[in-house]
Amino acid sequence: MLRQPITAVTAYDYASARLVDEAGLDLILVGDSLAMVMQGQENTLGITMDEMLLYTRGVRRAVRRALLVADMPFGSYQTEEREGIANAVRFVKEAGAEAVKLEGGRERSGLVRRIVEAEIPVMGHIGLTPQSVHRMGGYRVQGKTMEAIEEMRSDALALEEAGCFAIVLEGVPRELARVVTEELRIPTIGIGAGPECDGQILVLHDMMTMTFSSPAKFVRRYADVGGVMSAALGEYRRDVEARTFPSDEESYHLSKETRELMELKAAVVG
Repeated sequence: MLRQPITAVTAYDYASARLVDEAGLDLILVGDSLAMVMQGQENTLGITMDEMLLYTRGVRRAVRRALLVADMPFGSYQTEEREGIANAVRFVKEAGAEAVKLEGGRERSGLVRRIVEAEIPVMGHIGLTPQSVHRMGGYRVQGKTMEAIEEMRSDALALEEAGCFAIVLEGVPRELARVVTEELRIPTIGIGAGPECDGQILVLHDMMTMTFSSPAKFVRRYADVGGVMSAALGEYRRDVEARTFPSDEESYHLSKETRELMELKAAVVG
């Protein structure tokens, strides 16, 4: 019997997270992609732990039903396992995350195991891993050769064995994602990995057309929120310049008695 796919998107603030949660999605990721879509950075590498904690706290206040996962930013777990564990604990203790996500395969299995032993669920992330953008030479589809395919299969199995509860597959051929999904007991969540994954995730700003660059091939635009906002802001500017906003109905008024007293005082002073 086919299982119902997992639905997931990113969210970075109270308002958007509340809308996502009330829409009934299963998982909200406070992704390090906020460095690009919220801060205008070139890539995800510049976001800090303190910034990620701040955004995660805001999302936490909005979420009532979805699983809240926080991205561990670049530099927060790559150097020492002890530091990685401590930062994972901070996401749970200080920001209210229910799980953390980190990038990498077999080389992260030891850290994953230690974080899970600390009672923190971990979501893995393999394939196109944005924190490795310089090593990969850009945002390119991964797993296109037989050697790369076998490495990714090994990475997925190692992460499952280490205790990950799910794995994000990003930017990989559909056929490879299907094989990995079939081999694992834990769910896969795809982003640019085809429809055979156990779930899908998109960046909220991408799917709502609130970014300023061309979308990746796998992004489906579900709404033109950016266009609606741009049109509304233009209309507001024109109304203010024409002095049609605010109207009398949109203004507060003194009581009749107070107005009469003001007029009387003005007359006496005059």
